[in-house]
Amino acid sequence: MPVLPSWLTDPPWDQFAAFLPERPTVDPSHPLGCHRRRISDRIVFDKLLQLLRFGCSYQAISDTTCSATTIRNRRDEWIRLGIFARLKQIMLESYDRIVGLVLDQIAIDGSITKAPGGGEVAGPSPVDRGKQGLKRSGMTDGYGIPLGRVLAGANRHDSPLLAPTLDLLDDLGPLPDDITVHLDAGYDSDISRTELAARNLHGRIAHKGEKAPIQASQRWHVERTHAWQNAFHRLARCYERRATVINAFLDLADTIITIRSLIRRAWTTHRWDDRPKRRP
Repeated sequence: MPVLPSWLTDPPWDQFAAFLPERPTVDPSHPLGCHRRRISDRIVFDKLLQLLRFGCSYQAISDTTCSATTIRNRRDEWIRLGIFARLKQIMLESYDRIVGLVLDQIAIDGSITKAPGGGEVAGPSPVDRGKQGLKRSGMTDGYGIPLGRVLAGANRHDSPLLAPTLDLLDDLGPLPDDITVHLDAGYDSDISRTELAARNLHGRIAHKGEKAPIQASQRWHVERTHAWQNAFHRLARCYERRATVINAFLDLADTIITIRSLIRRAWTTHRWDDRPKRRP
């Protein structure tokens, strides 16, 4: 059984393959005039999806079709080419063109996950007895489509991460004139309000000490998106040590989340040849 349905994995692969450079199947510079055939990029891509979904080790996912070393080498090659970030951007643009991003309502919040292996952006977790953890300050549109994130140690407070997270809005192109940013009580400070005012953004911030249901604002969308991302076990328990690799897996997860939302919302309004028979 595939790790994800074909209607969810084929669209990103088609776009991903378009970014890949041409590579000969057999190395022509080999001194003996022969060499082992190059492992198919599609096999490695499927292995990365399995790693992302199951959260297992590279050795556990390797088999006779592809070794753990090949997966790591091909992953690093694709990261250097910037393919994961480009894939995420293409899918965001496609979603915006077909459905439309709700950019007048932005939600930002932090999520702490385990990072047993430590790494560049890990830190002692205040909610896990000081064990190594990772915080991602995520930003979504008004429906919950992931727009970007900033990685930091689990011991970092949400408020200082607001400014670099808001800077990611510059990568989205033209924005509405009136944007409301929904934040929880962790951002209830003059520093946060100053950052919002400097960018001409209106903030709807929960007040410290006042209990309010999350459904009272649009903030629940980012909470749901964090749950979507944590369903990929590679992100919920991260053993990667380099920030570039973590961001690559997050870009791949955000791509799948965006495509799933796009197909789900376009299922009743659009028709295409390989459209799923039932609404996702």
